[in-house]
Amino acid sequence: MSYIGREPQIGNFQVCDAISTVNAQAAYTMQVGSVNVSPESANHMIVSLNGVIQKPTDAFTVSGSTITFASNLVTGDVINFIQILGNVLDLGVPSDNTVTLAKLASGTDGNLISYDTSGNPVAVATGNDGQVLTSAGAGAPPVFETLPSGGIEMAQQWRVTTSFTGTAEPIASNWEQGDTNGYGGIGSTMSQSSGVFTFPSTGIYLITFSCSVSFNGDARYVSTGIETTTDNSSYANASYVYSFIQQTNSGVTFNNATCSFMFDVTNTTTHKTRFKFIPFSESVTFIGSTSQNMSYVTFLKLGDT
Repeated sequence: MSYIGREPQIGNFQVCDAISTVNAQAAYTMQVGSVNVSPESANHMIVSLNGVIQKPTDAFTVSGSTITFASNLVTGDVINFIQILGNVLDLGVPSDNTVTLAKLASGTDGNLISYDTSGNPVAVATGNDGQVLTSAGAGAPPVFETLPSGGIEMAQQWRVTTSFTGTAEPIASNWEQGDTNGYGGIGSTMSQSSGVFTFPSTGIYLITFSCSVSFNGDARYVSTGIETTTDNSSYANASYVYSFIQQTNSGVTFNNATCSFMFDVTNTTTHKTRFKFIPFSESVTFIGSTSQNMSYVTFLKLGDT
């Protein structure tokens, strides 16, 4: 803050070095430890001359580090001591381990104290229950944040509800999310339009496509695939598998084909997926159902991208 006149000198009580009097001299320099000292004023001093306490301003005055007595001292006079009281508002530097919590200013419940780039103390805002204190690096105070939840964040299954024969590139219709026999999913819901699936959020997803097929005869192969796009336009095989049907007895023979892919969805607008079925014979049946998962897709969000 600003002062009118000389700024108060900060310091504890100090006793000046011994001063030898000089005959016919009134002014003397005050030192502590051989270093000049300047009292706040004459009223901030106790001066003993010849065993008598002197009255400030009447018996002596001060200017800077010089004390001037009202009259010249003579041989035999003794300045017993000069004690400087310093700034009466100054408490000095506390000794180690002497400041208790009761002496600290009140704060906000839960706040912590950090330091900014200038070395000044700053309060760290109170966090919420379950949050942890994380560092933002040099130049910024730490903050309370919620840790990412552990485990699977999203899990859903979708199935094809109706059987069909022949090729489907992609399987564009008759999709539904599982809803029977105690089905339970977690997290936000996938969306689907004409067989194209859109993810609810960015992240790493495990996609598993499993289909059941049947044929009254031999089929050299039955292929199923997961296609993905990263530009919402061009699709490519992300996972593609072959199975076959070999008839060992007369009548319909069944089989299953499964493929999977881990998809890094960095943008939900451009990153999408769809599924296809290509049999050797157009008479091979792709089996769908509304009451159980015969041909279905499982989506698991494993974590952040």
